[in-house]
Amino acid sequence: MSSQACVVDGESGQDSSNPVVIHIADLKKKYTTWSFRGRRVVEALRGATLQVRAGEVFGLLGPNGAGKTTLIKILLGVVRSSSGSASLFGSPAGSIAARMRVGYLPESLRVDRHHSARSALRYYARMSQMSGAEIERRSDELLELVGLRGRDRELVPQFSKGMYQRLGLAQALMHDPDLLVLDEPTDGLDPVGRNEVRKVIDRLRESGKTIFLNSHILQEVEQICSRVAIMSHGKIRVAGRIDELTQFDRCEEVAFEVVTHFAESSEHEATAELTQMFPAIKLAPENDYHRSKPNRVSESPLRFTLPLSSQAEVDQVVDRLRQQGVSIREITRKRESFEETFMREVSRSEEST
Repeated sequence: MSSQACVVDGESGQDSSNPVVIHIADLKKKYTTWSFRGRRVVEALRGATLQVRAGEVFGLLGPNGAGKTTLIKILLGVVRSSSGSASLFGSPAGSIAARMRVGYLPESLRVDRHHSARSALRYYARMSQMSGAEIERRSDELLELVGLRGRDRELVPQFSKGMYQRLGLAQALMHDPDLLVLDEPTDGLDPVGRNEVRKVIDRLRESGKTIFLNSHILQEVEQICSRVAIMSHGKIRVAGRIDELTQFDRCEEVAFEVVTHFAESSEHEATAELTQMFPAIKLAPENDYHRSKPNRVSESPLRFTLPLSSQAEVDQVVDRLRQQGVSIREITRKRESFEETFMREVSRSEEST
């Protein structure tokens, strides 16, 4: 799977019967800045393309300056794109129809110090023109959901960071939106606070909400997201399930444990034969111990690794070994970690910029 393939189809592993909630096509945004050096044009987005379907927990990842915040601002209607298109539920991003179906938790939510959790929810709900009865009913439901029931009369300055974030989730859900946009929902939280927020997100996923979150904490995204996109230099570099992005069709090392049957050959001769067959071979250090022994090859296994980029290449190696009378005891394929995937894609984008 090439990086471009991940970006273009980006639908692998999805239920295509679920409607598209977020549709972004060739989205571009340029800012003009001024300094003592004169006018400067900054390309925050350079043709981002992405789809998110109903019911997904979708994670947007990228280094600082990747364009994540700009993309979210366009989806919310805070800024306008320079070109391309962005829509929510089939309506243009920023339109009233789109905004009515979105709840938003900003990275740095600020609630006035005189508010309690309940009064803060009442304040935000009035901005959505909800009735008094509906506000009370919804407040009770959400305070229970986020674990603040019984502490809803306390003033927010007494809240921990985790409680504050859970209150932020509650305010974003007051008008019962279909899509929840979360900007760094666990940033700055201790492990307990992160766990509390993850539990709320899990409950929202189970209830059928679509969640689009921006984060730089890879471990959090890996735990809670059904799909992710890695963004760098204003473009979506790859998108898909984490197991797709880290699957075995990258250039990885595959470990083999074999027993050779080269006629009456010593282990030294056997490794020489293998090296001739596979010039890129890397022999395991434990083979050195066996080389010092007078044993024949058939009495001890040999271990080595080869850089292989596909299952087809693994099959070719297996066929060649069998043709030479080599018994294969074990094959171990190393899966790329999500962090390695992230760093590789970011590094690749740096080289191509």
